[in-house]
Amino acid sequence: MTPPDHETRPAPDVRLAAEAWESLFRAQVTLMRRFQADDIWRDLSMREYDVLFTLSRAPGGELRLRDLNEGMLIAQSSLSRMVERLEGRGLVTRSVPPDDARGTLVRLTADGARRQRETGLAHVRTIAEYVGPALPGEELEHLRDLLDRLRLAQADIPDRR
Repeated sequence: MTPPDHETRPAPDVRLAAEAWESLFRAQVTLMRRFQADDIWRDLSMREYDVLFTLSRAPGGELRLRDLNEGMLIAQSSLSRMVERLEGRGLVTRSVPPDDARGTLVRLTADGARRQRETGLAHVRTIAEYVGPALPGEELEHLRDLLDRLRLAQADIPDRR
């Protein structure tokens, strides 16, 4: 019998892994503070924009609330209230999926899609302004690839429960 994949991997350098995580975390905190201070958000918060952005990338601009929540660092109850507020502003709609009476489908409205595009264009410009000068294109590609690998690898690493 062969050991599970995670048992055949070489042991990580604990200190290096911790230092890499700390660098990633601190870089994100620094950049997020700059992004939050930008004057591009108008009456949207960054978290609300994230909901609109995530829906804009979903097939048909629609996701189940639980699937929308998977990529966000927010409690589902808080996300539910945020979606309710976005619906009140006409940026999303909520409905009950035909196959699950207890679930909630969240769909981007035309106005929500327009707001996401407008804010997204401004946000991309600030990302380029803050991130672009720090690393040349080749290094940005390498960083993107490394971070994608790190994110995708989490599915293969068992939880510690």
